[in-house]
Amino acid sequence: MKPQPPARAGEPETKASSNFLRGIIERDLEAGTYDGRPFGGSPGDAAHHAGGPADPARIRTRFPPEPNGYLHVGHAKSICLNFGLARDYGGICHLRFDDTNPEKEEQEYVDAIREAVLWLGFDWNANGTSHLYYASDYFDFMYRAAEALVTAGLAYVDEQSADDMRANRGDFNTPGKDSPFRSRTPEENLARFREMRDGLHADGAMVLRAKIDMASPNINLRDPALYRIRRATHHNTGDNWCIYPMYTYAHPIEDALERITHSICTLEFEDQRPFYDWLLEHLADLGLLARPLPRQYEFGRLNLSYVVTSKRKLRQLVTDGHVSGWDDPRMPTLFGMRRRGYTPAAIRAMADGSGASKTNIWLDYAVLDQCLRADLEGLAPRAMAVLDPVPLVLTNWAQVFGSDAHVEPCHAPAHPQRPELGERHFGLARAVWIERDDFEEVPPKGFFRLFPGNKVRLKYGMVVECTGCEKDADGRVTRVLATVVPDTKSGTPGADAVKVKGTITWVGAQDAIPATVNLYDRLYKDAQPEAGGRDHLEALNPGSKQVVRAFLEPSLAHVPKEARFQFERHGYFIADRIDHEAATPVFNRITTLKDSWAA
Repeated sequence: MKPQPPARAGEPETKASSNFLRGIIERDLEAGTYDGRPFGGSPGDAAHHAGGPADPARIRTRFPPEPNGYLHVGHAKSICLNFGLARDYGGICHLRFDDTNPEKEEQEYVDAIREAVLWLGFDWNANGTSHLYYASDYFDFMYRAAEALVTAGLAYVDEQSADDMRANRGDFNTPGKDSPFRSRTPEENLARFREMRDGLHADGAMVLRAKIDMASPNINLRDPALYRIRRATHHNTGDNWCIYPMYTYAHPIEDALERITHSICTLEFEDQRPFYDWLLEHLADLGLLARPLPRQYEFGRLNLSYVVTSKRKLRQLVTDGHVSGWDDPRMPTLFGMRRRGYTPAAIRAMADGSGASKTNIWLDYAVLDQCLRADLEGLAPRAMAVLDPVPLVLTNWAQVFGSDAHVEPCHAPAHPQRPELGERHFGLARAVWIERDDFEEVPPKGFFRLFPGNKVRLKYGMVVECTGCEKDADGRVTRVLATVVPDTKSGTPGADAVKVKGTITWVGAQDAIPATVNLYDRLYKDAQPEAGGRDHLEALNPGSKQVVRAFLEPSLAHVPKEARFQFERHGYFIADRIDHEAATPVFNRITTLKDSWAA
């Protein structure tokens, strides 16, 4: 995938290349499938919508996360797809929390998901109305719908043990067996279901099941469970309920109540689509849901190389201390990627550029970094930084400028293509910091930086000639020595009088800003950390984080948190959104200037 320059904030994004989902939507719009359907202004049953005006949204999609963890880069694909399709076709995308499992869901995750969606550049508000919804707000209707199914003979209460239920379900080669409780009358089932609701039975003692076909070749249609008894406090409804709907039962109902037109989900739900349709059709026939009903469409999941997105395994990384938290800049969570410095535009460009297909796809992590570089190249101001510093002393400074204390003013554009950003100012003096690997006492072939007898230009400054170095008792270089060549300052008439092959970056010792710089790299050293059933922890990259004490040019003295820069020669960096302070600067490397992992 060749990355396209991401749209800037406030600009319309280019419509993504065509895919099968766009084809479906365009055919539906051309056929008028959803034209004139009434919308009651909020989610509701058939009677609620029947009295409403025509829906102002041409289509309705939804992003329906379960609030049981932090969103990761895989979720970004679904967010961009659902919100993007709604945007491109004059529709509305809902943010809906599928909070039907009280044991794993917390308000912390609800808040984090809302923040992540907004950060990514999407909003659930449209036409002055918020389209933020919770599945738990529909619990009353879901229960009413379940009673209607029971009364119609389409659901029954099963009191088999979990083991018996599993054994009688059969497998792909063996049809299932009817439960001995399947033949109860609707009246008996309704009474038992109300006992479940009223807390008269223990957790797990019985479940409500749909009555479909125990011999169906699709195992998902072999009388799937609709409700289970579970005494657990819910983050939204508290202890109002001791029975909770199963996800496969709740999800289609949520779509229908919200008048979703195109229910877009990943491929693992493809086998559930027949039940999705079965349930909605029967509830519509019973007069509870309005037609036209939602339709489910599946697309292939996006997988990134060098990444693991299993919530269980991400939690393991956090709890076992392999990372500092859910927002560790090496984590594939959106909070981690934000702290690392990835831009929303780059993530959107990666997600949009990967399209949508009917197969799961693997995308090289380098593609995301390419999108990031394409975004930051035109945005990030430049600055010089020395990450592995060694002092360079200009021994003839006093002879040239009359005093060892003299500071020669230098300047450079904040961005080479954006003059409106102005200039940076810094001083060249007798002592500067340079990168340790910019000096070699015995240079290898093709080395054009500092070595005895060679001249280089200090970028934006002057030409210097290396005369040698000083070392400690262990033979480590402690100072590089050079002389400054007079009248060679950049931007002056004599700047080109001395030709050099090498230019190096530097920071003046007198105005350098000490900073902590976190050099982050990929968390895993292998493209597919779990290949062959391997434990993902075996593939952890021991060099995924290095902390260095660096020196920065003075223009970076008072930058705000989350300000991004290109450190010349080194890559793109961001002021850490948590730890960075003016008195104690902390910067994270977002990515290098080119792919260091390329084969």
